[in-house]
Amino acid sequence: MKKRLFNFLGLVMAIAIAIIACQSLQLPSKPLASTAVTIKLSGWGGSPVEQKLLSQVLQDFEAQHPTIKVRYEAISDQYMDVIKTRLVGEAAPDVFYLDALEAPFLMSQNVLEPLDGYITPKFDLPDFEDALLNSFKYQNQIYGLPKDYSTLALFYNKKAFAAAGLSSPPATWDELRNYSKQLTGKLNKYGFGENPELARQAYKIKAFGGQIVDQNGYATFASAAGLQGLELVVDQYQKDRSSAQKSDVGTNSGSEMLGQSKVAMVIEGNWAIPYLTETFPKLEFATAPVPTINGKKGTMLLTVAYVMNKQAQHKTEAWELIEYLTGKKGMQKWTGTGFALPTRKSVAKNLGYDRDPMRSPLVAGVDYATPWQVGKYSSAIMNNFDNQFLSALLGQQSLKQAIARGQNDANQQIKAME
Repeated sequence: MKKRLFNFLGLVMAIAIAIIACQSLQLPSKPLASTAVTIKLSGWGGSPVEQKLLSQVLQDFEAQHPTIKVRYEAISDQYMDVIKTRLVGEAAPDVFYLDALEAPFLMSQNVLEPLDGYITPKFDLPDFEDALLNSFKYQNQIYGLPKDYSTLALFYNKKAFAAAGLSSPPATWDELRNYSKQLTGKLNKYGFGENPELARQAYKIKAFGGQIVDQNGYATFASAAGLQGLELVVDQYQKDRSSAQKSDVGTNSGSEMLGQSKVAMVIEGNWAIPYLTETFPKLEFATAPVPTINGKKGTMLLTVAYVMNKQAQHKTEAWELIEYLTGKKGMQKWTGTGFALPTRKSVAKNLGYDRDPMRSPLVAGVDYATPWQVGKYSSAIMNNFDNQFLSALLGQQSLKQAIARGQNDANQQIKAME
């Protein structure tokens, strides 16, 4: 009896051990969630449409990379201040957005991971527009890959043009001023909506041979050549009285000025197309290249890249995320709705934006645009120019005096920071 009992207990134990062994040896059909590496991605808060689109692209990435999870954080206020603080505290995200304007400073601070060692021939680096890629190069190394971009183009109200007997957009700045006079006081209160910020004025300074910064990174925008371009803006505003700022007409942007029919023309970027289409569906508008100044084509080039934190713990996985987001498939998903313009030539060709009546002037501008990048000390350059140029525009001081003061103040701040 005891022998049978021992045999029975032995059999039960053997079965139990076998079951446990089978369970421990059983291979999962896909990696367990606990084995996945989490990559933190940060960007600034955008429109709901942008956030939804990014969420879809990240879901596609995770589906194709089951061992990598992405946790996205939108930083809505003081984005670069937050990023810089976290970099100092070694708490920055693995991957984050970096505007070309801020890139020179961060690239010089040894806080970003150079990407050259991760890039393979299959990634097809030459497919990127050179002007965009160059904005994220420092000392012959690549620190960021541009995710999208926009240039600026002329947006105009087609009904206002027809009412004024204008059949085509202005080709030169002299024509724009003449058109602006004819359009003022008709269907629109003003002919043209002006934005006095340096981000919209730099190409006008360069049209006459002026520069924003010198080779040492100091402000040099107060040269006689640079003042010629800025004089066009001041004269149109003060003498012609055919242009207005957003604050003059109670709006928040150039796009809104056009949408509310406060002005007949503005110079804006690709973002204005979906905004105007959705917010002002009755508005009939078109785009054209920015009118030439001094016989030269000009516009601004604004772009943002994905960069990697040098302190990232999972650099291989962080690169896989960047590789996907800026690769041909990921970029086509991101830019396929027209929300943003692709930085890869092949994707732009596939999407046909160079043939799109609305976007073709924006795409063409990449070949001659001025990149929005003003050296390592961008805040000193930008803030002092903006404050003083606005003062000149409002007639509080002469243009020459204002811009000279802005340049001097900027350079004093730069010297203090070096």
